[in-house]
Amino acid sequence: MSMSEGLFDVKLAYQGDPLNPDLDIPTPASIVATLNKPQREERVMRLVLQADHILNEAIRIHGNGKTIAAKCVLFSGGNDSTVLAHIMRGQATHAIHANTTIGIEQTRQFVRDTCQSMGLPLIEKVAPTSYRDLVLERGFPGPAMHFKMYTRLKERCLEAARRELVTDGRRQRVVFIAGRRRQESERRSEIPLHERKGSTIWASPLAMWTKPDMNTYRLMQREVGNPVPVNEVSDLIHMSGECLCGAFAKPDELEEIRIWFPDVAAQIDQLQRDVRAAGHQSPFDTWGHGEGKPSPSGAMCSSCAGQYELFETVSSAS
Repeated sequence: MSMSEGLFDVKLAYQGDPLNPDLDIPTPASIVATLNKPQREERVMRLVLQADHILNEAIRIHGNGKTIAAKCVLFSGGNDSTVLAHIMRGQATHAIHANTTIGIEQTRQFVRDTCQSMGLPLIEKVAPTSYRDLVLERGFPGPAMHFKMYTRLKERCLEAARRELVTDGRRQRVVFIAGRRRQESERRSEIPLHERKGSTIWASPLAMWTKPDMNTYRLMQREVGNPVPVNEVSDLIHMSGECLCGAFAKPDELEEIRIWFPDVAAQIDQLQRDVRAAGHQSPFDTWGHGEGKPSPSGAMCSSCAGQYELFETVSSAS
């Protein structure tokens, strides 16, 4: 099947109104791309209203009369989470950033600077067990180890932030606002709009947005003099760089990092030497080896899994 035939099939299958996006099925990005500028802007204005609705519904349904201790944007420093922070800055009380100990410092500083410019208090938590300690013990992760890395490097940071904000789990709730989108990857295609886990309410206000919608929002805000900040790291390596665990690294990713951030690549090179000295054998002595069946992805890990799925699709088609 040709690409044009595939796009035609998508348009036939989609029965919704792209100018009035619903909460069930995301509009295919190929359809959004056919809209003219006024139509794209009208759609995005409705998506912004929808984002507020999703957050408010999450609190109404799962708050159940409890005190909302905080509403926190989960801010990796990537393009999507930056748009999320920009949209939600009027509702959010805090931002949370997980310092994974294996990220690019420029991204961490971007998060700090952006939160300060938005007047958004930042809670930055450092992973209690460093990436270095994890790989010296187990070797470098592949897709099968992704969920363990997520749990150790990100989830425990979120749990530490929750404990800081929620002092009474029976009477209080904290809202974690995530930038997950259903069209981001196959793994994200069925993410709930909102759910509760213990004293944490999870909300995904951008669930129905497409990549063209994200770009349109940026253009609209720039035109009115309220631009969305841009992380140079994302522009250079097409990901936030806040977690370089390597579980879903694409081929030549380390060399791409080396071009723009040689100090980070040198850190990974040294880790490889140390992991080999610790006795780990191939493939676990190599960062980004890619061996193993993918494990479930975590709530804050989407771009890495999405990149892996894209690479797998391209590889199988070639």
